[in-house]
Amino acid sequence: MPASQTRSRARDRNNVLNRAEFLSLNQPPKGTQESRSSGRKQSGQTAAAGTQNSNPKERRQSQQLPEEDCMQLNPSCKGIAFNSLLAIDICMSKRLGVCANRASSWGGARSMINLLGITGHGIPWIAGTLICLVKSSTLAGQEVLMNLLLALLLDIMIVAGLQKLAKRKGPYDISPGLLDYLTMDTYAFPAGHASRAAMLSKFLLNHLVLAIPLRILLVLWAFCVGFSRVMIGRHHITDVLSGFVFGYLQFRLVELIWMSSNTCQMLISIW
Repeated sequence: MPASQTRSRARDRNNVLNRAEFLSLNQPPKGTQESRSSGRKQSGQTAAAGTQNSNPKERRQSQQLPEEDCMQLNPSCKGIAFNSLLAIDICMSKRLGVCANRASSWGGARSMINLLGITGHGIPWIAGTLICLVKSSTLAGQEVLMNLLLALLLDIMIVAGLQKLAKRKGPYDISPGLLDYLTMDTYAFPAGHASRAAMLSKFLLNHLVLAIPLRILLVLWAFCVGFSRVMIGRHHITDVLSGFVFGYLQFRLVELIWMSSNTCQMLISIW
């Protein structure tokens, strides 16, 4: 053991780097060590203060961010299917809007298509129902006309409420007309003309005795009114289809709350 110690001491004495003038090369400067340690302490203190000052809500958000990013990067199958159907609906509706403006392929027929749309508007039907109600002299006729008036008013209110909730715009930037503003039919979903045409056709088929050709014409009229709204660029295809569905549901609702003849006579006497 003493021999090994003496050898190591002799080796240290013979080492050039152990001399006093070379000691600064072996050891790092004290200033750098102090600055590094102070920097680490300051960064640790600021990080601790930041974690203490941060709210628990921010911590939850920071923990949830990776999951939200993963959801955006990996959407669900339902979301992909819905977006694909929505894109197809918009594309097909724009292609079928052949009368959207005068420069369109069928721009010359725009006035005729607008006239077809007026036949499915609520204001002319309400005015015609009131005129027929005044001129009607039978109890059965007055009962049917009063319930038809109720159905028309319900259609206007239900469609206006649904449009205010959805606030979906049409495929083309077309401003509504005066009659549309009167019935609050200013948005696209659901199509008010389509719902009204479906409800009226079903109502008239159930409560009027019509020949078979007139029945076929009535159904064709309802489909033409709904399709005309796509041709002029006011509604999407899904808006019209949903309008047909809501029109049928409104007819079923009117059948459930059907007013009897006595109720109709009471309302007529008050009016």
